[in-house]
Amino acid sequence: MKILVSLVSLIAFLLVLLPGPLYKYGVVELSTAFAGFRFGVYVGGAALVLLVIQVIFMRKTLSIGSTLMAVVFAAIAIAMPLSMMSKAKSVPAIHDISTDLINPPKFVAIVPLRADAKNPAEYAGEETARQQRKAYPELKTLNYAQSKTDLLAATEQAVKNLGFELVNVNAATGIVEATDTTTWFGFKDDVVVRINDEGSQRFVDIRSKSRVGRSDLGKNAERIHSLIDEINTLLDK
Repeated sequence: MKILVSLVSLIAFLLVLLPGPLYKYGVVELSTAFAGFRFGVYVGGAALVLLVIQVIFMRKTLSIGSTLMAVVFAAIAIAMPLSMMSKAKSVPAIHDISTDLINPPKFVAIVPLRADAKNPAEYAGEETARQQRKAYPELKTLNYAQSKTDLLAATEQAVKNLGFELVNVNAATGIVEATDTTTWFGFKDDVVVRINDEGSQRFVDIRSKSRVGRSDLGKNAERIHSLIDEINTLLDK
């Protein structure tokens, strides 16, 4: 029984751990990866049930090491998918976030890189904007007194500091484009920063959009916040 409990809990753990890397390196499709999550929860629950049965009827077969391992693996298998589901319910099912919802910054150099993406480069539309206004009302156009040159330099450095892949910097149009690849699943999300020079003020807008998926679990908004914070930190130095 001890071996069975350990084996089932390990399988549950692997069902939630491996889908990310397997999808990232093209071994499985995204739907298969997500199915692994679902099965991981079920198998993790089964491991805990088996452990309870062992505790009640076969206590002599218990050992501290194997029991702790089974509990940890099963808990991770259950907690990780449920945490993602909880996050998905707490944010709108959108994947295109912008500080300017009337005239969102447009991707230029990144467009060819999204040729095979399930989500097109064009802005997702008014329904997405409506949901964003409700979920992320704090994301608005930024106003700076620094020069366009300084803002371009700070934005480029911020992109590098955050580990994004810099795709293009167009000083003439004030556009900076980059791609952020997530660690676990290897999802590629694209970012464009637009700097408009208007007299004594510079207006900065940032847009972040996922290439795949209906919901981004709040990742694009988090990315914009991180980029804003990094730009501000660099400008304050």
